[in-house]
Amino acid sequence: MMVEPRGLLWVLALLLLSLGLKGWALMWRRPKAIEAHFKRQGIGGPPYRLFLGNVKEMMSLMIKASSQPMSPSHNILPRVLSFYHHWKKAYGGTFLVWFGPTPRLTVADPDLIREIFASKSEFYEKDESHPLVRQLEGDGLLSLKGEKWALHRKIITPTFHMENLKVLLPVVGKSIIKMVENWGESSKTEIDVSESFQRLTEDIITRTAFGSSYEDGKAVFSLQSQQMELAADAFRKVFIPGYRFLPTTKNRRSWKLNKEIRRSLMRLIERREKEAEEGGVYGEDLLGLMIKARAEGAISAKDIVEECKTFFFAGKQTTSNLLTWAAVLLAMHPEWQERARAELLGLPDPPYIIPSKDQLDKLKTMSMILNEALRLYPPAVATIRQAKTNVELGGYAIPKGMELLIPILAVHHDPALWGPDADEFNPSRFSDGVARAATHPVAFIPFGLGARTCIGQSLALLEAKLVLTIILRRFDISLSPAYRHAPTVLMLLYPQHGAPLYFRPLLSAPTS
Repeated sequence: MMVEPRGLLWVLALLLLSLGLKGWALMWRRPKAIEAHFKRQGIGGPPYRLFLGNVKEMMSLMIKASSQPMSPSHNILPRVLSFYHHWKKAYGGTFLVWFGPTPRLTVADPDLIREIFASKSEFYEKDESHPLVRQLEGDGLLSLKGEKWALHRKIITPTFHMENLKVLLPVVGKSIIKMVENWGESSKTEIDVSESFQRLTEDIITRTAFGSSYEDGKAVFSLQSQQMELAADAFRKVFIPGYRFLPTTKNRRSWKLNKEIRRSLMRLIERREKEAEEGGVYGEDLLGLMIKARAEGAISAKDIVEECKTFFFAGKQTTSNLLTWAAVLLAMHPEWQERARAELLGLPDPPYIIPSKDQLDKLKTMSMILNEALRLYPPAVATIRQAKTNVELGGYAIPKGMELLIPILAVHHDPALWGPDADEFNPSRFSDGVARAATHPVAFIPFGLGARTCIGQSLALLEAKLVLTIILRRFDISLSPAYRHAPTVLMLLYPQHGAPLYFRPLLSAPTS
């Protein structure tokens, strides 16, 4: 049966009209309806603009804020979360902001945050990450939801039991001592701790989680660093559905990097599987537990690869960032170096005997310093949750699918929660513990809250405490003249120009 050309034109016209109406509904009618919904509840925000939302204004604010290094101040909110700082002054702490046609409600009230993460957490779930971000961080604990997340969490949790952490300490300590010995014994050594601590945490992760040396994981870390640059670039742009499937130059490069990462990880996994088959022992590290779960039919080889990607990425970035900012803060505030060093006098000599977990747990001043570093410079400056259904949040009607942006950095720097010195380095605020440091127990959330609290939190803090203990017993730390204070977000919070510091051996420090 022949179809008249005129009929084909009508079909095509109707198809284009249908697509146009759907696009108009998605790009204009729906956003304006959401704006009106929240306006009726007293929630405002910058006006939605067709297709781009508020991205153009956000990029302009970010570029302006990050164009110059700032003074050595800890008032970093205007620079790091410039859009939130700017619009909070006009609309308050709870406002609507548009990432393209996607609305996000900013929530900085700790009572509401507690509802989202704890008391009403069943109504919220982790949002879907940008595809390039998910490809980088892996489809593991950071991204999984529901029953599969619960299964993986159950399998992996024993890695971070306290008894296992005690066993890991000597392994961690050897990596730290090797790093410090490589710094040399000259009167003053300049080290970019941002780079040095990244190499250290890479070594620790491969040794403690995979039972291998740094050389085995080196290729994965290098590939992930390249992938992170692509993900960060994409993260700053309007997300266009389907764009990741187009064979653009950056997409092809990302696909190639992902394949190479998977191949490198499969080599690690296959070697450990062979060792387990020959020796009959899986091991209690992360990889051993997952290989055992695969042998029992609980998870697949692909699951193991994705979890490895997650731990290579998150394990490295969180701890290295914490160590970098803690070292910078100690260099800026030498009086706290002395207070921490005085506390270390109770540890056994010589200084290179690796302290036990019980000894590290007693270092109260060191814990206070690390908590204050996490407060002022949290690795993740914000996080997002999505409403699984229509839900009430503190009296607000939140529609299903609505994204809620929790600006962790803003909560950590809020004078209403932390007092007039909220932007100052004052570890003493944690002298009575985390729960009493602020006027609200949910004012401090560097590792999240509730069921999805970072599983590696204890290991990260223990590792950081051991690193600083070994360094402070041997070196005095000061800022290099080359240091430029410029915190910036590349998915996580980084020093934009690195962190060059001086390390001067103490007179009482031993020779290697």
